[in-house]
Amino acid sequence: MSVDIEQQDGPGGGPGAVEDATPEPRVPGLSPSRANDFLQCPLLFRFRVVDRLPEPASPAAARGTLVHAVLERLFDLPAAQRTLAAAHAALPVRWAELLEQEPRYADLHTTEEERSEFLAGAQRLLATWFTLEDPTRLEPRARELQVRHDLEGGPRLRGVVDRVDVAPNGWVRVVDYKTGRSPRAGFESSALFQMRFYAYVVWRTRGVLPKRLQLAYLGDGVVVSHEPTEAEMHTLEARVRSIWAGIEDTARSGDWRPRPSRLCDWCAFRDRCPSFGGTPPQVPEGAVERAIGVTPTVG
Repeated sequence: MSVDIEQQDGPGGGPGAVEDATPEPRVPGLSPSRANDFLQCPLLFRFRVVDRLPEPASPAAARGTLVHAVLERLFDLPAAQRTLAAAHAALPVRWAELLEQEPRYADLHTTEEERSEFLAGAQRLLATWFTLEDPTRLEPRARELQVRHDLEGGPRLRGVVDRVDVAPNGWVRVVDYKTGRSPRAGFESSALFQMRFYAYVVWRTRGVLPKRLQLAYLGDGVVVSHEPTEAEMHTLEARVRSIWAGIEDTARSGDWRPRPSRLCDWCAFRDRCPSFGGTPPQVPEGAVERAIGVTPTVG
């Protein structure tokens, strides 16, 4: 069985990018992360998608980006050279590259001791991954694969898949690395929504339903696997349509009300939130139309 999932280089120059060289008109889109933002808090979604407010860099997010970069490029090496030592040796190199791409990361460390501690944390995460998978036995079909699908009557679904493996018999495995800890039992729904979302886009664009979805949690060494079904894909599509309809209704009304929860303690926009005495900025002119594709009905 032939499966059309190929590694491609896009304008960004990195493996897995599939963006066309010719820029396209902006199309309202939805990723699993932004869908979860809206469900968590409509105002958070507005700040990120409509206002496009900058967020301060966090050590945890930067470390996660670094580990992903090392794991992506590890497979550039011949199989026998994909060792933990090689992964650790790549950390300073990849970190220097990320600092060039994201200068704001430079403010995360003010001393050499802080930098060393940061890299040591990344080393521990990589060491955990090597207990979960053997890269010398893997030949990914794609890494950091950008996927997208225009949902009929809806938004463009898009996301980035960390790794896609294809077995000799054509079975497809979609793999995602998580640098945090695995969720407690009964709290896996957000992560599985993301993986089903990716499975749906692969199914619609490549014509094959992934056989397995795999989440590797490097924070505690747990692997969560799931075998999706076509019935789940139809349910996922209905859920995405429902979420997008809610986003459109909110955009038209302009009622981006906050939804306070325990997650507010980690929100980068807490000082702008009315639930905590803040004042949201004025929505930039035309921002709703550009982001959502609808025109607000209120001023």
